[in-house]
Amino acid sequence: MNPYILNNLSVIVLLLPLIGFLGYLLYGRLLSEKQAGMLASFWILLSFALSVVLFLQISSSGLPINIHLFDWVNTGNFKVPLAFQVDQLSIIMVLLITGVGSLIHIYSIEYMHGDKGFNRFFSYLNLFIFFMLLLVMSNNYVLMFAGWEGVGLCSYLLIGFWYKNHDYNAAANKAFIMNRIGDICLLFGLFVIFSHFGSFEYQEINHQLNEGNGLDVAVITTITLLLFAGATGKSAQIPLYTWLPDAMAGPTPVSALIHAATMVTAGIYMIIRSNVLFTLAPLTGDIIMVVGLTTAIFAGLIAFRQNDIKKVLAYSTVSQLGLMFFALGIGAYGAAFFHLLTHAFFKALLFLGAGSVIHGLSGEQDIRQMGGLRHYLKSTHLVFFLVFWLSLHCRLLLDFSKDNILTAAYIKSPLLWILALISGLLTVFYMLRLYFVVFYGQERINKAVKTHIHESPNGMLIPLYILAALSIVAGIMNAPEIFHGNKWLENFIAPVTVLSGIHLDHATEWFLMSISFLCIVMVGVLRMTSL
Repeated sequence: MNPYILNNLSVIVLLLPLIGFLGYLLYGRLLSEKQAGMLASFWILLSFALSVVLFLQISSSGLPINIHLFDWVNTGNFKVPLAFQVDQLSIIMVLLITGVGSLIHIYSIEYMHGDKGFNRFFSYLNLFIFFMLLLVMSNNYVLMFAGWEGVGLCSYLLIGFWYKNHDYNAAANKAFIMNRIGDICLLFGLFVIFSHFGSFEYQEINHQLNEGNGLDVAVITTITLLLFAGATGKSAQIPLYTWLPDAMAGPTPVSALIHAATMVTAGIYMIIRSNVLFTLAPLTGDIIMVVGLTTAIFAGLIAFRQNDIKKVLAYSTVSQLGLMFFALGIGAYGAAFFHLLTHAFFKALLFLGAGSVIHGLSGEQDIRQMGGLRHYLKSTHLVFFLVFWLSLHCRLLLDFSKDNILTAAYIKSPLLWILALISGLLTVFYMLRLYFVVFYGQERINKAVKTHIHESPNGMLIPLYILAALSIVAGIMNAPEIFHGNKWLENFIAPVTVLSGIHLDHATEWFLMSISFLCIVMVGVLRMTSL
């Protein structure tokens, strides 16, 4: 395809959500609910369609698309281009953001029906998508930082969307302030990057590192530690994790957008994008590994005692992000990215499914006021909890993302494999509790609520069906060789990431997967007998 057309398509993909936001500023008050919701969804769907074209082009050519519009800043030796880089890593992120984002937009049309801030809500969603696309499509750290701050702003607006509630405002402030702590560290990291490399562009920095120019381990360790500190804020790791459960104050589609396709994935993406730097800083890798594993186990334990359906899922997100950071710390960038993708589908399904439950119960979120809902919310039960639980936790369907991380952990150390397996078993415990307390057992539904229980409309259920299908089949993207897979995803992003080159023999892989499966079944049976 003509490079000029590709460049224009890439810019259009980025600008379409911004057009939706600006359109609201100009004409938002003139639009009805239906018009505002459909227009906002249209821009994201169109962006997704064009992203598919870019994906096919990059898949066939294997070459990145580089777009240089002009120099944003150019004074002395300080130069920051307004330029974009669409390669194997960023195009997958673009597809994820626009694909899952469009489903969340469509779901929100019914979910937010009747809300006084309906049109304003969709304008914020469009702006959120724009800034996340800016973050992943930029070719330098400064432009990435602009998107990074933009998603922080949008999270503040959406978490505190119902601003007349002071508790929701407090939650929005908490998210904004805690993220600024991490962002300050990230900003200092960018200062050190420029002082050491004289550039903010990814390709230039990687070129210097590959050439061996200025390989000062102390400086690189300082840079990576500062970048990781920024990632702990955005991706909710110890000690900057507490804002994420409180972010449940916003409307449920916001929770799905933040937890699945946008904000919390930013820290993971940034480290994978900077993988050449992090590979040269083994001390930073060890710290990331410890923090990630500690967060995964700690958040999983907290999820045991939560009774708010959304907070159980929020702590689940913190735990799964910890597992991704653990994989990054041991250098398994492909495995971490694979889990990011499968988790995005699962967690979007989880939150939108939780929203369907809340919608059906007239706003009730306490699982102690539920029970037996499989008789009332049959479609939600089928496409959300049952399909999700089977695919993610029982391994009865095709999901290998956690197994890939466990395999990488075993290569590093059998002890790490055991600890990572424990974090996975914790997930089985709290998800089984959530599933059975909500859909089975004694009905504990308030009498006034029970008279109004209703299944969600098709506008909310159809996105659930699609996400359920994606959750089931996502595992084949990186299926291991023992299942006749070729690890397509890791091979696809190989031009952008450092590969370990270390593999286990098939017999060992079968043994490890069998042990983890048996442990999951045993823990599942034990948990069910205790309910």
